[in-house]
Amino acid sequence: MSASAPDLLEAILAATRRIVAGRRSREPVAALERRAQSQAPKGQAFQEALAKPGRTNIIAECKRRSPSRGVLRSHYDPAEIASSYAAAGAAAISVLTEPTFFDGLPEHLRAVRCAVDVPLLRKDFIVDEYQLIEAVADGADAVLLIAAALPDDKLKRLQQQALARGLATLVEVHDVNELDRALNLGAAIIGVNNRNLRTLDVNLRASDEIAARLPADIIAVSESGLTSAGDLQRLQSIGYRAFLIGERFMIADDPGKTLAALLAGQGAKA
Repeated sequence: MSASAPDLLEAILAATRRIVAGRRSREPVAALERRAQSQAPKGQAFQEALAKPGRTNIIAECKRRSPSRGVLRSHYDPAEIASSYAAAGAAAISVLTEPTFFDGLPEHLRAVRCAVDVPLLRKDFIVDEYQLIEAVADGADAVLLIAAALPDDKLKRLQQQALARGLATLVEVHDVNELDRALNLGAAIIGVNNRNLRTLDVNLRASDEIAARLPADIIAVSESGLTSAGDLQRLQSIGYRAFLIGERFMIADDPGKTLAALLAGQGAKA
C-alpha cells in the first residue's frame, strides 16, 4: 500500500470507537450486564464444531455489504439465511454486526440466535470489553479478535475477558508476524485472512505461507477468497480444519443451497 493510500482498517476502527461510545451512552454497562445474564455462551461448542474430523467445517457468514464489493444482497434477512445455512450443514455461522462498512447490526445477531442452535460468531471489529458483553447479551458463542487492529496488551486483555465470559475467540492474522503474536497469546483458534484489511487485496498465499508455521494443536481457519471445493481440499491437505466463507454465499440466489452444494462437492457429511 502506498503512503498516500487510505488505510481502511484504521477508518473502520475509528468508526467503531465512535459507535461503541454511542451505544454505551444509550445502554450503560450495568444495564447491558443485566441483559447478558440471561445468556450462556457455548464457546466450547464453537471450538468443537470447527475441529470435527472427517468433514468439512464451514463457518457460513451472514453479511449484507462488504467494502470491496458494495451491497451483496439487497433483500437481507439474516435469520432466514442462517436457517438455510443450519439446514445445509454449516458447522457455525458468522454474523456481521458492524454498521458503517458492512450494514450490520447487533439486532441481526439476536435474530439469528432466535432462529438457529448452531454456534454463532459475532463478526465485528472488537476494540472494547463493552462489545464482548454485547456479544453475550445478543447470543454469540464466539467473537473475532483481529491482531492487526489491536496492540498486544489489548489483544491479550480482550482474549482473557472473552474467555472469562464463556466466549470462544477466533484470533485473526494475516502474516507470520501476526501469527507469532497470536501464538504467544495462547490462541486456540487462529483464522488466517487471505484479505488484507488495509488494502482489501486477496491472496490465498497468505494461508499457504502461514500453514507451515501452525502448530498441530491449533484449530486453523482459512478466511476470504475461497470459492471452490478444490480450494478447500487443498487447504485441508496442509492443515486447515475450518473455513469462513461469506461473499460466495451472499451473492448466490440461495445461500443455503450453495453451501450444501459446496459440502457435497467435498464429500462432507451434511
